[in-house]
Amino acid sequence: MSKKYVMGNGAIALGALSAGVNLVAGYPGTPSSEIIETVVRYPHEGTYAEWSVNEKAAMEVAAAAAYCGARAMVTMKQVGLNVASDPLMSLAYVGVKGGMVVVSADDPGPISSQTEQDTRRFAEFARIPVFDPSSPEEAFEMVQDAFEYSEKYRTPVILRPTTRVDHAYASIEAPDTFHAREYGGFVKDSKKWVIFPRLSYMNHAMIEKRNTEIGEDFSSYRFNTVSGSSAKAIAATGVSYAYAAEFLKAYPDIRLIKVGTPYPLPESFLLNALEGVSEVLCFEELSPYIEESLLKLIGKHHLNISIRGKLTGDVPPSGENDADSAGRIISRFLGLEYAESSIDCSGAPQPPARPPVLCAGCPHRASFYAVKRAMKGKKAYFCGDIGCYTLGNAMPLDMVDTCLCMGAGITMAQGFNHMDKDAVAISFTGDSTFFASGISGVVNAVYNAADMILCILDNSTTAMTGHQPHPGTGRNLMAAPVEKVSIEKLLIAAGVTKVITVDPLDLDASTAAVKECAGIKGVKAVIFKSPCVAIVKPDKKMRTDSGKCVGCMRCIREIGCPALSVSGGKAVIDGNLCTGCGLCSQLCKFGAIGGAEE
Repeated sequence: MSKKYVMGNGAIALGALSAGVNLVAGYPGTPSSEIIETVVRYPHEGTYAEWSVNEKAAMEVAAAAAYCGARAMVTMKQVGLNVASDPLMSLAYVGVKGGMVVVSADDPGPISSQTEQDTRRFAEFARIPVFDPSSPEEAFEMVQDAFEYSEKYRTPVILRPTTRVDHAYASIEAPDTFHAREYGGFVKDSKKWVIFPRLSYMNHAMIEKRNTEIGEDFSSYRFNTVSGSSAKAIAATGVSYAYAAEFLKAYPDIRLIKVGTPYPLPESFLLNALEGVSEVLCFEELSPYIEESLLKLIGKHHLNISIRGKLTGDVPPSGENDADSAGRIISRFLGLEYAESSIDCSGAPQPPARPPVLCAGCPHRASFYAVKRAMKGKKAYFCGDIGCYTLGNAMPLDMVDTCLCMGAGITMAQGFNHMDKDAVAISFTGDSTFFASGISGVVNAVYNAADMILCILDNSTTAMTGHQPHPGTGRNLMAAPVEKVSIEKLLIAAGVTKVITVDPLDLDASTAAVKECAGIKGVKAVIFKSPCVAIVKPDKKMRTDSGKCVGCMRCIREIGCPALSVSGGKAVIDGNLCTGCGLCSQLCKFGAIGGAEE
């Protein structure tokens, strides 16, 4: 055993390894990505780990392991749980043999997600237990408890960390090497493992009865706690509890109720915790889940207790909580004076605005610009997708008209085509997203005779979430070399009319490829293939010749590269940012931009 200074995601990984996890599968997505990466970083005899092609695949791989009696963990972010919901809903009915923990990381804010959805709602919908850690230390302990509860009640369970728990750091005492648990193996029993309506009907009744038992069991769970004895109480969950506890250190008599297992609701614990309470402030992030649960509880038991929170306007309905908001909100509820920071920041300069943009030298910028140039003067719809290429919406590119969810760019382009035959329908998707959720959209396009151009921006990695491998990179999570899955061959096999692979940094060739596809009916594809600048470093950078530069600023106005700026009326290139991609030099009509050896 030794102390390890790790982020919250690392603590979850160490907890799973300490529990003897046999299999870990998942799909990368901030804020959860580092969990699996930490699993493979430590010696882990007998533990198999993989980046699955998407969350649904990960859930099903893990389910089979749990059917064998093995301990399995599957990781994703909150929107990934939507993708995995089909198997998860059925798993709740079928049940498991070995412990199965689903880590779904919520993202209040949201900081890096499409939604602020609340996994506690999903757990209630699926009728499976959920654990809600308030710190990395607690996450380490809870994931081990989650395996125990999963095996005890033969059900998958959810661990729901949030961004500030996932990315906080703490010292965790854990073994230096880990060994997976032994397991009995799969026992064939079609009456148990083959889901049929009759089995689901019987199991539904069992689930409702079992969840009442789990709620009672949770009432004595170590991370459901109460302190203080005041008539006014604070009920908190997740990282919001940590903020509330920090503020209430100065007021130890104030009753603070911590709900570490929101579903099934630990009713007996809460009824005891509410003894003598007249008013409760529910301090939580995302939805008013605890607030609504307490309203139901006091109604069920006819208690004369006032419940306050998001529904009453005492807590903001969206966004993150923090230590400052905890102080303000709780002080207002308790009738205390809250002293704002005494530091005068009125004269401090405002931080510079930093909108998210494509990196300097990103090949996606060149891909977008080539399509924009090819479509000049034409009516076109540009359907984006989830990943770095979402940033193609930024000015001056302005090349993303829609972005809904992973894979939707391909299918939404089809919808635009069917509704507006006079326009060119174009979709943008990345290589990792194509494998995760794009293939079925391509098949749908071919089958339903869509007329569209599919642009696959292939930078040979899963860039936005940390450069994880995918089926097209030739290696897997366990660092084993594997056969590359060819995007081009998949497209041809699906019946795509024309497939052109081009280097996006060759502007003329890329523009010509898009124009060629626009002149062909059916489903066409341009694969813009160039590696991510974060994994392939250049051997030269670009420079400007001030004598030739006429100050037209076309290079700056049209592509928006962060390495380009203006000084003295001339375009200049920041050598610290430039990667030497050469796109700007292809735009300059005056030959003022060229390469310079490092």
